[in-house]
Amino acid sequence: MAQQATASSRIASLILRIFTFILLLTSLIVLATNSIGSSDDDSKVRFTDFYAYRYMLATIVIGNAYSLLQLVLTIFNIVSGGDGVPFLDFFGDKFISYVLATGAAAGFGLTVDLKRLMDASGVDLLNFDDKAFASASLLLLAFVTTAILSILSAYTIPKRV
Repeated sequence: MAQQATASSRIASLILRIFTFILLLTSLIVLATNSIGSSDDDSKVRFTDFYAYRYMLATIVIGNAYSLLQLVLTIFNIVSGGDGVPFLDFFGDKFISYVLATGAAAGFGLTVDLKRLMDASGVDLLNFDDKAFASASLLLLAFVTTAILSILSAYTIPKRV
């Protein structure tokens, strides 16, 4: 019975890790393509012009690298029938979930401030803020899936007697 519970938790972990990877990849694409203005002149505003969006990009890249590593390790553990490294799963998921949460918070905070500032000055953001909100929302969903993975991995840590 315990073997079946471990196998089902590994499958659930694999599905959540795939979902996290897809969310982070989509968030990366949306954020990286976010810009305002024409490419003809130097007045084009990109997401890299803002420190909070650069931090958001860094958290997405770090999260994606960790997610890909854990995805490979989870597939290996399912195929080989091993237990893996439960402490890496637990503490790594905790750490990455906090990193993703701070990235999403930075993205939401700057987007709200930019929208308020531009609305007050009468400048149209041309969907720049909508794309930033979408990217931060996807990052927030990735945080939620990583937090769920952290809870799930807590049950695989060996208990001391």
